[in-house]
Order: sequence, then C-alpha cells, then structure tokens
Amino acid sequence: MLQKIEKLKQLTLLFVDDETEIIEIISDTLKKLDVNFFVAFNGEEALEFIKTKKIDLLVTDINMPVMDGIKLIENVRKYNKDLDCIIMSAYTEDKYKQLAEGLDVKEYITKPFDFIEFLNVVETL
Repeated sequence: MLQKIEKLKQLTLLFVDDETEIIEIISDTLKKLDVNFFVAFNGEEALEFIKTKKIDLLVTDINMPVMDGIKLIENVRKYNKDLDCIIMSAYTEDKYKQLAEGLDVKEYITKPFDFIEFLNVVETL
C-alpha cells in the first residue's frame, strides 16, 4: 500500500466532477497524503487546467454541465495523446465503456469512489 501511495505522490492529478461531495472526499484524502492535485467542476474548467498546468493524470466523471467527460477527453486527445485518463462514473452501460476504450482511457472506475481501487489503477500506469 505504501508503494502505491508513493507512486501517487509522484504525479500531478486533475479530478473533474460536478458533485462537490465527491470532490471534497477526494480532496481531503489527497491532502492528507500530500499529493499534488487540482480539481475542476466541469470539462471546460478542466481543459483550461490541462492547457496551463502540467497534469500527469486526468480523472473525470462523464455526466457534468458545460462539457461532459467524454467531450473533455476527446478535446484533450486532439493535442495530448499521452495524458493518462481515468473515467470515474456511475454509468455502468457498455456504450460508455466502449467510448472510453476508443479514447484510450486507462481505466473505467464505477462510483462510488473507492480509494483502494483507484490506487490499484494508478499502480498500473
């Protein structure tokens, strides 16, 4: 577990979700672990972070206002094909997982957010 946390601490993360409760839970956990991260509440906000900051890992929800997670990743892929992306969503339908695969998403994690599952995915990056 400690090795997984150390790997996480080497990355700069961007979490994108319009649910403030989820962002608060994730933020509290990452702050306690001293992880470098940013948060955005929609895809448009996230895209601005990605354009102006060095981000190693994008973790995004699908259903958000302004720009959803799929559109966000489509836009990111236009100029950064190498950014590791994870989708974290309550949607379990295959169509979303297929869209994610087509965009070279590393993993599709279903909500509710499970930090151990997240660490296991980060370890594989």
